[in-house]
Amino acid sequence: MQTTYKTKLIATVGVLVVGIMLNGCGKKTAAGGPPQGGPPEVGVVMVEPQRVPLTTELSGRTSAHQVAEVRPQVGGIIQKRLYVEGSDVTAGQVLYEIDPASYQSAFASAKAAQSRAEANIIPARLKAQRFEDLVKIKAVSQQEYDDAAGALKLAEADVEGARSTVETARINLAYSRVTAPISGRIGRSSVTTGALVTASQMAPLATIQQLDYIYVDVTQSSAEMLRLKRDLANGKMRNNGARVKLILEDGTPYPLTGTLKFSESTVDPSTGSVTLRTLFPNPKQILLPGMFVRAILEEGVNERAILVPQRGVTRNPKGDAMVMLVGAEEKVEPRVIKVDRTVGDNWLVSEGMKAGDRVILEGIQKARPGTTVKAVPFGAKPAEAPAAAAQQAAAKTEKK
Repeated sequence: MQTTYKTKLIATVGVLVVGIMLNGCGKKTAAGGPPQGGPPEVGVVMVEPQRVPLTTELSGRTSAHQVAEVRPQVGGIIQKRLYVEGSDVTAGQVLYEIDPASYQSAFASAKAAQSRAEANIIPARLKAQRFEDLVKIKAVSQQEYDDAAGALKLAEADVEGARSTVETARINLAYSRVTAPISGRIGRSSVTTGALVTASQMAPLATIQQLDYIYVDVTQSSAEMLRLKRDLANGKMRNNGARVKLILEDGTPYPLTGTLKFSESTVDPSTGSVTLRTLFPNPKQILLPGMFVRAILEEGVNERAILVPQRGVTRNPKGDAMVMLVGAEEKVEPRVIKVDRTVGDNWLVSEGMKAGDRVILEGIQKARPGTTVKAVPFGAKPAEAPAAAAQQAAAKTEKK
C-alpha cells in the first residue's frame, strides 16, 4: 500500500513539472515570435484640392426699408381717424381730419384781400397811363407822373402779397387733412378723435413702415474685413458677388436671398467692428423690424481649398494644430499645420499640407510616430483578424 501511494505521488509531481515546462515554452514562443496580425490598420483620407465657397455668419437685426412718422403740420382738434390700425396704406391716403373751420375762414379772408388788391390796381394803372401821355406835352409835371407810376408799382406789389397769403391759407387748409407720406403698413394711433394736436409736435400720430423690402444690419470685425480684402488681393479667393442668406430666430433658413448694399466707412472704436447693411425682399412680410437674425455672407470662392476632417486634427502641447499622416514607407509621421476656419465638419488648412497627403482619421491610438501601419480608406470594412478566422475554421471542423 505504501508503494502504491509513493507511485501516485511521483506521477503527480511529474505531471506538474511537465506542465510548467510546457507553459514556459509557450510564453517564450509567444513573446519572442513575430506578431501574428501584421502592422495595425488605420483609416486614412487622401487630401485633394477642391472648390469651396467661403461664408461668414454674422448676427444682426432687421429694420424697415423706409420709416415715416406721421405728424400734423397744423394745430387743431382731431375730427376723424380714417384708417384701420395695422393695415396697409398708400402714399397720399388721408389718415386724419383736423377741424378745418379756422383754416377755411383764413383762406376766405385771404381770397377777399387778393380781390381788393386786384381791384385797386385798375385805377392806378389807368392813371399812370394817362400821366405818361400828359407829361410828354408838359400838361402835368414830371413829379406827378412819378407819383402815379409809383402808386401803380405799389398796387402790383399788394396783389403779389395777397396771392402769397392766399396760397399759405390754402396750404394750411390742406394740412388739416393729414395724409400718408409713404406707402406701407401703419401701426397703432397715438391719438383718438377729439384729441388736440399741434403743428410739428414731438409725438407722432402714427408710424408707417415699408416692409416689401427689409434691411438687415450686421457687424463684422475690422480684422476680418482686412483678412478678406487681403485674400481677394493675393488671389486666394475669387469674389462671387455679394449674395447673403438668412437664418431666422427659430433656426429656420429664410427662403429668399439678399444682397450686400454697403458697409460703413468708419470703424466703431468701442467694438472695433464695421456695420454692413444687406437688403432682402420680403413679399410675404415674414421679416418684421427688430427681429434678431443671422446673416450668412458669401465672401468668395477658394478654387483650391485643402480641407481636413475635424476628427483628424489634434493639438500639441503648444496649442498648434497637427495631424498624423501616413508618409513614405507606410510610416506614421506627425505634421503641424495652420488652419483658418471650419467649413462644415472640416478644417480649412492654409499651411502645412498639400495634395496627396494621407491623413489618419481612424486607428490613431495605434499609430505612433515612426511606426509602420497599413493604410486603408477611411470607412472601409476592416480585414478579418487571423484569430477570428482560425476560430471559425475550428468551429466548422467540430460540426463535421
